[in-house]
Amino acid sequence: MTIKIALITGANKGLGLEMTRQLAQKGIRVYMAGRDFNKVEAAAKDLKKLKLDVVPILCDVTQSSQIKEAAAHIERQEGKLDILINNAGIMIDSGAWMENNATTVPLEIMRKTYDTNVFGVIDVTQQFLPLLKKAPAARIVNLGSILGSLTLHAQPGSPIYDAKCMAYNSSKAALNAVTIHFAHALKDTKIKVNTAHPGWVKTDLGTEHAPMNVEDGAKTGVQLALLEEAGPTGGFFHMGDRLPW
Repeated sequence: MTIKIALITGANKGLGLEMTRQLAQKGIRVYMAGRDFNKVEAAAKDLKKLKLDVVPILCDVTQSSQIKEAAAHIERQEGKLDILINNAGIMIDSGAWMENNATTVPLEIMRKTYDTNVFGVIDVTQQFLPLLKKAPAARIVNLGSILGSLTLHAQPGSPIYDAKCMAYNSSKAALNAVTIHFAHALKDTKIKVNTAHPGWVKTDLGTEHAPMNVEDGAKTGVQLALLEEAGPTGGFFHMGDRLPW
């Protein structure tokens, strides 16, 4: 039987590492991508000690040439890609995360955030699409955030109404648009494309103040990566529940 092949960006720590572990435990071969190969390789060694089928690979999502090389390598080794999880992301807004910094955020921060959180996702998805189309029924999962919900941002009293980090939030809103557009472009194929909101998770980005552990935070991405044929596409989800755009 041909095993499923997955690629997860930003896989050397946090949610990326945990999603790698959970998918590999299900017998999936996971290519762990990251911009620092030494860190990815070290994380992969730990998982290999658990007899999990993982492969470290260099891939900085802001470097198109590295994406191309990673795609070529997986094509040579596997000939297809069943699961793509666009997990790599950054949050570099300065100041308290509850502040509205729209009037002060430097364009440099906006551009750097979008390079990883939006343009990197588009580049990775486009370059791996030929391999995804070679799989029987591929799944694309974009790791988003409830902070990208325009509905909740515009709704006084919502849990995120006063959390207005311009660069990060708007990049995740743009990522939701990316999900919708790829899902529509691929609607006549068996490929499904969705956004996952993992929750507020104890990671470097979420900090120790977050209420969710990384094991639970990874569950939504893993669920969407393993959707059955009747599953949704072009949606925004957390733990099986659909979130408002």
